[in-house]
Amino acid sequence: MLLRIVHYNEPVLRKKGDKITVFDAALGRLADDMVAALYAAAGIGLAAQQVGRTIQLCIVDLRKAQAEYTWQLDGKKPPKELIMPLVLVNPRVAAEPEPTTVSEEGCLSFPEIHGDVTRPDRITVEYQDVQGHAHMLTCTGLLSRCVQHEVDHLHGVLYIDRMDKPTLARLDPALKALKKQTREAMKAAR
Repeated sequence: MLLRIVHYNEPVLRKKGDKITVFDAALGRLADDMVAALYAAAGIGLAAQQVGRTIQLCIVDLRKAQAEYTWQLDGKKPPKELIMPLVLVNPRVAAEPEPTTVSEEGCLSFPEIHGDVTRPDRITVEYQDVQGHAHMLTCTGLLSRCVQHEVDHLHGVLYIDRMDKPTLARLDPALKALKKQTREAMKAAR
């Protein structure tokens, strides 16, 4: 069964995820189901909160993205086809403060709503895979931005929280409409 992606104003999007301590077949199945939901939605990243789970798990897959980025995984540069979809369990991001870049971001929980967000360009993320093995990824560009966006979700932070006031003001009508639509859908589901 395909996982449902929750939309803005559903409370789970504001909840911090619990650290994962059990690395079992159920975690592997959830990761696989999240990858399937990501592909079905034609996205590049998905966090557990976006499928209604409050745990520290997110997925990134940029194989089809036409963007520049660099990466180094555990001190090597394996082909992206071997590391993606990238499943990050309990990720911890350390960002270099400079340089920063401004780029348009979207989110599967905010259909058709896009706005500029400023983020550090280079990060290092320590994480575990679904078997519990520790890894370190250093990356730039779209990969860095996508990892930061998804890890924010794991802490209840949304991309709109990182937008400047003029960008938010421009998006306000769309955000209000989505909030209303989500509220009505949640009422109908009861």
